[in-house]
Amino acid sequence: MKICIFGAGAIGGYMGAKLALAGADVSFVARGPHLAAMREHGVRLLEDGEERVVKVRCTADPAELGQQDYLIITLKAHSVPAVVDAMQPLLGPDTAVVTGVNGIPYWYFYEYGGELAGTTLESVDPGGKLWHGLGPRRAIGCVLYPAAEIVEPGVIKHVYGKKFPIGEPSGVSTPRVEALHRVMTEAGFDAPVRSDIRDEIWLKLWGNLCFNPISALTHATLDVICSDPGTRALAKTMMLEAQVIAEKLGGHFRVSVERRIDGAGSVGAHKTSMLQDLEHGHVMEIDPLLTVVREMGELTKTPTPTIDIVLALIKQRQRMALAK
Repeated sequence: MKICIFGAGAIGGYMGAKLALAGADVSFVARGPHLAAMREHGVRLLEDGEERVVKVRCTADPAELGQQDYLIITLKAHSVPAVVDAMQPLLGPDTAVVTGVNGIPYWYFYEYGGELAGTTLESVDPGGKLWHGLGPRRAIGCVLYPAAEIVEPGVIKHVYGKKFPIGEPSGVSTPRVEALHRVMTEAGFDAPVRSDIRDEIWLKLWGNLCFNPISALTHATLDVICSDPGTRALAKTMMLEAQVIAEKLGGHFRVSVERRIDGAGSVGAHKTSMLQDLEHGHVMEIDPLLTVVREMGELTKTPTPTIDIVLALIKQRQRMALAK
């Protein structure tokens, strides 16, 4: 099984290293010092107090790798449209594209009943670049729950979690998603095949859309956001606005808002990815986590007043950070 991890940073590198250890033919597309270190020394994976060195083919040029069985995209969602053209050499007639990105995926309204079937989302797929360049029929959803970090170039530390729910947009358990489930299970991951992966996507996004911007605006960690009455109330209001949208679109939440917030708080003094990006001077994932929810609110004629306010604030924070 040939698997390309496109965007082999912390979480992509962790996934790829474990899949390679399980016997899959894994290749990485990466860049910069991290790529150079992995090429020279292999991927150094730190997990459960042990270090293992994994040899994986690494490149900055996807054309070197040829057609793949699975293309797993683990880039920041906002950076994917710019590299769709570069991905083309990886795509064969039966290549599956596994969207391991945060937020709402480009294929959300594929195999979707109702008047919004086939709708593309401008905030995550401007001009339908992904819809037309990757194709929704290739898509397999994947939700990323674990956390990992690059402690130095070529060195990836697993922080917590091994759960990666996967699923077809149609909800059907196809041979390709079952084969992916098997190899991910062999790699030591918890990769259940979901009959409605959209519900899993919303459950993850439910927290990301509020905890991430609140964290970036206040520099507070998850435990503080969830225990402080003011920020907890703000998060809850944003989540309830999003819940109305999701349920109008047929989504279901298997936990309550309060339980979801408590679960995030139990993670402890964790900096969200958006706060980490801000501190490192990187572009934050605003559109796939917030702008897209507002866009879906407009599609369903659902007001999002609190989300709109926080979105305006975090966009201004981004502009000020990039202007430095």
